[in-house]
Amino acid sequence: MPTDGRSARRATTEAPVVSDELLAPVGNEVELCYQTFGDPDGEPLLLVMGLGGPMTWWDPDLCRMLAAEGFYVIRYDNRDSGRATRIRARVTRGQLVRAFSGRRAKAPYSMSDLAGDAVALLDHLGLESAHVAGISMGGMIVQTVAVEHPRRVRSLTSIMSTTGRRTVGWQDPRLLPSLIAPRKPGRESYVETSVAFWDVIGSPDYPADRERLAERAGETFDRGYSASGMMRQMMAILTQPDRTPRLRSLRVPALVVHGTADKMVHVSGGRSTAAAIPGAELLLVDGMGHDLPPALFESFVEAIARTADRAS
Repeated sequence: MPTDGRSARRATTEAPVVSDELLAPVGNEVELCYQTFGDPDGEPLLLVMGLGGPMTWWDPDLCRMLAAEGFYVIRYDNRDSGRATRIRARVTRGQLVRAFSGRRAKAPYSMSDLAGDAVALLDHLGLESAHVAGISMGGMIVQTVAVEHPRRVRSLTSIMSTTGRRTVGWQDPRLLPSLIAPRKPGRESYVETSVAFWDVIGSPDYPADRERLAERAGETFDRGYSASGMMRQMMAILTQPDRTPRLRSLRVPALVVHGTADKMVHVSGGRSTAAAIPGAELLLVDGMGHDLPPALFESFVEAIARTADRAS
């Protein structure tokens, strides 16, 4: 691995090559859908999305900007989202409520399983290691990759996420009913409900374009939205362990990004993550909620590149 992250990346002004959506078997009868941006000889950067989100929630413009910085960008659908495999297991709303309240509950799969999917995707691509960045649940996944598979991680970026400790990074309890409420069937209902929810958890200082939100929700539904899959992912989140002690053992360049107005994952989650990882940079963004406003893309790209440059 090159010792100078910047020298290993070659910034370009050319439009990056964007692959088709491809499929990768990752074991245990699970298949992920993924897409790449940029030069395969660039520094690999694996992007991991959060709860219920397909890979397309990583804005293509942001992916292109990262590719222009010299990264070989890989985004993918987690199991139970987008075009990835649906797991055959049932989770009830009662089970979710019990898990949310801290009572014992059994999840169909764990955060370690989701991290294993990410590592298996790197194997499929022939990559020994990669820079990793994750949003929300995706941040939990990349943290887990870092502590369980440290040799696979060049640098770590955890965005609007938390350590798994229940006393930090809590969710506004008023959001739970909206998350687990039965949805009316159909595309129109999904789009309407999604736009309303993002209005609540989005960035107050960077209001989203509601037309774009509706367009993205429609794309999400068309690619294969799964309400039951989202509940299974929620169980993985609610039953995850506290990673704090293991995060303290990391020796990898790390960046933690969090909005001060995040209702989905309280900013204490970001602060605790940065405090746990030795030498981590904490980037707090005033007025940012639980989304990635396009107005901040340039700042995010600079911060991720800066973190990658610290890798040896």
